[in-house]
Amino acid sequence: MTAVYKRELKSYLTSMIGYLFIFFILVLAGIYFSAYQLSSAYPKFEYTMSALTFVFLISVPILTMRVLAEERKQKTDQLLLTSPVSVKGIVMGKYLALVTVFAIPMAVMCTYPLIMSKFGTISYKGAYTAILGFFLLGCANIAIGVFFSSITESQVIAAVLTFVFLFAFYMMSGISSFFSQTALSTCIAFGCLILAFCIIIYTMIKNTIISAVICICGEAALVVTYIVKSSIFEGGIQKILEVFNLSAHYENFTNNILDVTGIVYFISVIAICIFLTVQSIVKRRWN
Repeated sequence: MTAVYKRELKSYLTSMIGYLFIFFILVLAGIYFSAYQLSSAYPKFEYTMSALTFVFLISVPILTMRVLAEERKQKTDQLLLTSPVSVKGIVMGKYLALVTVFAIPMAVMCTYPLIMSKFGTISYKGAYTAILGFFLLGCANIAIGVFFSSITESQVIAAVLTFVFLFAFYMMSGISSFFSQTALSTCIAFGCLILAFCIIIYTMIKNTIISAVICICGEAALVVTYIVKSSIFEGGIQKILEVFNLSAHYENFTNNILDVTGIVYFISVIAICIFLTVQSIVKRRWN
């Protein structure tokens, strides 16, 4: 894993991609810092970090699109898969290299509260709590980008998929407001999800009987649950979509709260994406 990490980190720091990523984040951070803190003399650095969350929509797809897709396109992934390094080690080495590149602008931004302290009194606790949350949010977004880079050999497709999903997560609060909170609409939505899940199972196992049995049992259980106690479905769509709302879990960090639940949430997102990336590569390896 160490060899993969060093190789990837060197490739980012000897090419324009890594420096463009660092430059893009620092430029936008500098603009908001100048506008909020230096010009307006606003003492809360958390507002600058909160305004910067959209930066991941552009920077993360560009940074992560080549991490695994390029290896697959150039067939160099076969050399990696036959090397004495586990697939998990390969993925972790590449992911940690990306996190290291992201940590560089974060280290620079850690000096901003120190600069602010020269002009007045600020809350170091609130500022660095927001920086911690921003770092965890970025690491989670990078993990999502790594996963989408592993499922295709096209860097463009990987970048587009990453952008679409990150944008959907970013706008999740607005998306959830489009859905009704009534029990019937939630039940219908869950029924569609069960049907889609069974279709996915069929594409994987190619067995009509098993897929049909799972579908019938799932839909029947859904109908029975709705008849017995329909109230549990109220607001169900919003509750599910809230799980994918990355920005909502970051808000507590910007409100001067060290949210342990948010930390666990971001670490869980990272772990799930790394696991899915490993499984994607392992499946392709055996195929």
